[in-house]
Amino acid sequence: MIARSWLFVPADSERKLARAGESGAGAVILDLEDSVGPDRKPLAREMAAAWLRTRGASPSAWVRVNAWETGLTMADLAAIVSARPAGIVLPKCSGREDLVRLDAALSALEAREGLSEGSIAVLPIVTETPAALFALREYAGAPRLAALTWGGEDLAAALGAKANRREDGSWDEPYRLARSLTLIAAAAAGVPALDTVHAAARDLEGLRRDCAEGRRLGFAGRLAIHPAQVAVIEEAYAPTAEERAWAEAVIAAFDAAPTAGVVSLNGRMIDRPHLVQARRILGL
Repeated sequence: MIARSWLFVPADSERKLARAGESGAGAVILDLEDSVGPDRKPLAREMAAAWLRTRGASPSAWVRVNAWETGLTMADLAAIVSARPAGIVLPKCSGREDLVRLDAALSALEAREGLSEGSIAVLPIVTETPAALFALREYAGAPRLAALTWGGEDLAAALGAKANRREDGSWDEPYRLARSLTLIAAAAAGVPALDTVHAAARDLEGLRRDCAEGRRLGFAGRLAIHPAQVAVIEEAYAPTAEERAWAEAVIAAFDAAPTAGVVSLNGRMIDRPHLVQARRILGL
């Protein structure tokens, strides 16, 4: 079951690293990229690896490396793979080839460190460059793929936009398109989709509205940039008692009629797509 909340933590901040484990986030992403200045990246690698080692083999500890185009990715990977992160967040992913390249690098480093091949998963950020939008159909069957997520801030910069949201707080058209295509691409690849960050860290009501819409559309969780956002995301994406009861009833009905394509539940006809939805609600 994929985590609902994913909290970015600058890997060069001792104070924020110390607080990360208390945030309640389903997953923590130690950031070596945007939140770390160029001169502090070597220190951030060391601090990230040390933090990971204190956590042990945690399924909730991930690392965002620098993008391939920076020339820093291999140094990031070499420094942190031995500390056994659950996965790598790859920014500015331009398509499947970037994941194949990452898979090869991780396989070599896993072998070097005596880790099982494929033990480190990958979460690519797939819309941060204009060209990446045209490669979203390529992710089905990509190696190590745990989920897909998207980004609107780098995309806005690449487009030369003054802003990426309208006055009412909703996404403007290019970013709504990127968001929707990421959701569709994830479904085509058979993995969950995670919604992007809400950059206004203290706007919890706006975040709550965004999360409600994201969950309604089919996103499984969301990235966060501040610990205060975690509780909002967790609440928004957690199934309600009513939803769990419905899902359990649907599964029980099909368990009682395993060869049926359609069953009756409380006077309504329920078919196989409802079973898929029920299993997703329960994280099965």
